[in-house]
Amino acid sequence: MKNIKDYCIVTAAYWSFMLTDGALRMLCLLYFHSQGFSPVELAFMFLLYELCGVLTNLFGGWYAQRKGLRQSLISGLCLQVFALSALSQLSDNWKPALSLAFVMGAQAFAGVAKDLTKMSSKTAVKFLVPDDSSKLFKWTAVLTGSKNAVKGLGFFFGAFLLQNWGFSKSLLIMAAGIAVILIMVLWKLKGDLGQVKSKDRLKDFFNQGRKINLLAAARVFLFGARDIWFVVAVPVFFHEYLHWSFTQVGTFHALWVIAYGAVQSSAPKILKTADGSAGDNNKAFLLSLTLCASMALIIVASASYGYTSIVLVGGLMLFGFFFALNSSFHSYLILSFSNSDKAAMSVGFYYMANAIGRLFGTLLSGILYQVGGLIACLIGSLIFLISTSVISKKLQFEK
Repeated sequence: MKNIKDYCIVTAAYWSFMLTDGALRMLCLLYFHSQGFSPVELAFMFLLYELCGVLTNLFGGWYAQRKGLRQSLISGLCLQVFALSALSQLSDNWKPALSLAFVMGAQAFAGVAKDLTKMSSKTAVKFLVPDDSSKLFKWTAVLTGSKNAVKGLGFFFGAFLLQNWGFSKSLLIMAAGIAVILIMVLWKLKGDLGQVKSKDRLKDFFNQGRKINLLAAARVFLFGARDIWFVVAVPVFFHEYLHWSFTQVGTFHALWVIAYGAVQSSAPKILKTADGSAGDNNKAFLLSLTLCASMALIIVASASYGYTSIVLVGGLMLFGFFFALNSSFHSYLILSFSNSDKAAMSVGFYYMANAIGRLFGTLLSGILYQVGGLIACLIGSLIFLISTSVISKKLQFEK
């Protein structure tokens, strides 16, 4: 490790942010569902969050390359404090349309904050670990996996806070926690991490090369496939039709993401590490096929045995295992494909694709669920996964 102290600071900032990010999503979803919002309205609530993630990654990588990752990380934390504090001012007396517009606006700031923090933290690994493929995969997997475990705790944390302290107080508690972490970063993290002297223009952001373009396209459909069922469909289905409580719904999402994060952290061992060769491209395609098979199995089991807790929970946990391997390996590949002098822009471009996938997945989660129920969302997810495999197949032939 080149700089263990800075790696720990960046990781701590990322952990704390993702705890509140997961909690915020669960808070808004469960609270507004209980207020009578429809699945489509719930999906629209997160659209500006995801759209701003697309725009943030478009400009954020360029900004971080010019100003340094420390500055972009601090900007993300500041915006999260603002978004949480603003959202706490929501009033129960407002009309539904005003409430929806206000939440969408606050979520827009949270979306900018999330992707600034994510891009900064993940790009920092490129500069803080040795230039070795297996070690890069290991430390990327540790950061990514631990982040998702913390985000999983955030889902439980959000549901627990809502159950015990209500909407506004919960948001203020989270804002105070992020403010403490922000002070630590300002005090302890020094230097111009990731800042380069090259004068890349913003239009160079889109000139990433074929390998990165293919990986980004695969990422669009990979994360779209997850969010088609994850964002609205499953939590609403569990609450409405299986009659789970807020805490039970939050606990399932928490356990799913924690297990997903644990698998991500272990991905280098499970996949027998990475060698930085074309064999890594082949592995990306084979991993995508496992996801297609797992989602097809969920659909068949649901059609045969019904939408029971055992079928859905068991199937989605299996899906989570293979999704974690795919996601972790993709996170390694983008750093492996990136040049150090363009790392922030390459990672920003890649996570812009990630945000586009989440945007479409979120929108489709509400629309498909309202039109065709849970089965429509699962079939939509399978179609997206097949698209990921087709694109990953093309990546096989890249050197």
